[in-house]
Amino acid sequence: MDQWTDAWTVSRRGMLRTGLGLAGGLALAGRAGAADAPVGTFPAGVGADSVMIGITTPLTGPYSADGKDEQLGYELAISEINAGGPITRKWGLQGKGVLGKTLRYKIADSQTKPNVAVQAQTGFIQNDKAIMITGSVSSATAVALEELAQRDKVLNMVGASGSNDTTGKDCQRYGFRSQPSAYMACKALAPVVAKALGKDLKAAYLVPDYTYGHSVFDSFSTFAKQHGWSVATQQLVPLGTNDYSSALLNIANSGAQVFVNVAFGADAVASTKQAKQFGVLQKMKLVVPNISSFQAKEVGAELMQGVYGTFDFWWTLEDHYPLAKDFVRAFVQAHKYHPRWGAHIAYMQTMIWAVSVQRAKTFSPVEVIKALEASKADPYETTLGKVYYRAEDHQLVRPVPVVRGKAPSAMQNPDDFYEVVEVVPGEQVMSAPDAFGCHLGPYS
Repeated sequence: MDQWTDAWTVSRRGMLRTGLGLAGGLALAGRAGAADAPVGTFPAGVGADSVMIGITTPLTGPYSADGKDEQLGYELAISEINAGGPITRKWGLQGKGVLGKTLRYKIADSQTKPNVAVQAQTGFIQNDKAIMITGSVSSATAVALEELAQRDKVLNMVGASGSNDTTGKDCQRYGFRSQPSAYMACKALAPVVAKALGKDLKAAYLVPDYTYGHSVFDSFSTFAKQHGWSVATQQLVPLGTNDYSSALLNIANSGAQVFVNVAFGADAVASTKQAKQFGVLQKMKLVVPNISSFQAKEVGAELMQGVYGTFDFWWTLEDHYPLAKDFVRAFVQAHKYHPRWGAHIAYMQTMIWAVSVQRAKTFSPVEVIKALEASKADPYETTLGKVYYRAEDHQLVRPVPVVRGKAPSAMQNPDDFYEVVEVVPGEQVMSAPDAFGCHLGPYS
């Protein structure tokens, strides 16, 4: 808008006033027309008093615990936005709802299956005219929903997804990811664990055989190599594995000093428990680059004490960020437990989308995308402090918390499983924008 301010300043001079005023008026009218142009479910999805959000999250399957937590985060954000008040004003929202519209939503169980999520969201788009879609825990699901969003021109605020591909080779103009990529998480974690556990160590990896697992293995082994770590073995396992005996036997016999468990959700719980049975945890230190939301609760603090890893968010960050305190307090009051990072992603993504719609002054996805892409100049105030989306690949530039599991005797309450040992600034862990092959698609 600065160019128009300058134009109007010049237009005060004599006879230029009328000509420049007309030119400015025509240009602004053209811009308004572009903002109102039909695209995707806009403007059909903007009702007289409400808009609809389509949510898919795994409520069954190996990632269901994280999925349920994610659902609660969406519901909290939507209820707060609709009510308005002090918390949403701190985020930068005005009044109740978004642009005077109440947020409606529907939730479907993705079953941790990309095709199920795509089918459900396609229904939300076609039948309910969803103005925004969101929700994933599996990176495979996240990538599939990004492709759907780009095809149907409906904005996708990605749920949980750690693969580098999400904002790499599979990035889309209509997709925005807030969770740290595997690259970001592992770049933050590797120096911390090398300092704590030592250099020149051998590591054995248990890796889920899909995009998320490969991204985490590639990133962590690369950054660990800078500290003299080598790969003793890489054991690939299918998502949803029940029996890890073959892989764990190879890990136990690998001669490694460190067990890097990349498995997630129920798979992380099962493999960690079985690793103890096979004696792996007795002879090796455990590192979990991307810790599942309820891993410590489900395997017990005894197994997770001293374990290093990263989170998207841990609730004790309420001591660092005022909006995190508001989020944690409201969540605990509603659900009687401290929110995990699935809930945080859902909550923050919904809030940022709402603020971006307000900044764009329209629900048009093209204009909202442009507002998100322009956020470096005007960062969002969030539960992680000031953050912004990188315009080149739509990865959120945000801090990465590195945590260590607490001993049971050090826990202050039943949810006090970890201490945050370092919060690494986002700018320090970002890859080059084109490092993983991102080429964003068209706006329309």
